[in-house]
Amino acid sequence: LHTARALPLSRRLHKPPASRAAMGKQKKGKTKAFAAVKRMISPKDARIKKPAPNPNQLPKLERQRKDAEVRNVAQTPASLFFSHNMSLGPPYHVLIDTNFINFSIQNKLDIMKSLMDCLYAKVVPCVTEAVMAELEKLGPKYRVALRLAKDPRFERLPAMRQGNEYADDDLVERVTAHRIYIVATCDRDLKRRLRKIPGVPLISIKERKYQVERMPEGQFG
Repeated sequence: LHTARALPLSRRLHKPPASRAAMGKQKKGKTKAFAAVKRMISPKDARIKKPAPNPNQLPKLERQRKDAEVRNVAQTPASLFFSHNMSLGPPYHVLIDTNFINFSIQNKLDIMKSLMDCLYAKVVPCVTEAVMAELEKLGPKYRVALRLAKDPRFERLPAMRQGNEYADDDLVERVTAHRIYIVATCDRDLKRRLRKIPGVPLISIKERKYQVERMPEGQFG
């Protein structure tokens, strides 16, 4: 039988050199272990208790919060030159409120004739569905006003939103969306709301005649 020759002691103790690939893997593993960082809690974590704000700083913080809020600014119509409404012109479309019809009857004023005498031009009176609903709810006491509102010369306009029966809200919403109307009303609250909308003239009754307000002077020239 062939027997293996015994290796000398020096050759048995000597280890073969490791390959370059093995050395690279070993170094990479050591580098990764060395670069590992301990995980930290984010400063925005909900578990971190925030310190109570200084009472003296509360007004300043409140102002900063209001300044940071997004504000919705309505787009100005292209027909407005500052507060001058360039889309107004004869024939004028006049939105008539419920109390304007009643006060015209009390002061014995013909709506069509008085409006033309006030504006010096042809006029198209407009009555919304909400105004008609209000007149119908007032009962037989205002049947003359209801008959006057049903005049065929008056233009009937549908409601801006379905189910909106409050005439003031409907009128404000309409003139905000379409700046082509003059509003005829004697209601103080409604006039206060309409004065905040630029480019919307008002007509009211004063000294038994119609008086126009916020109408540009150039319209009559």
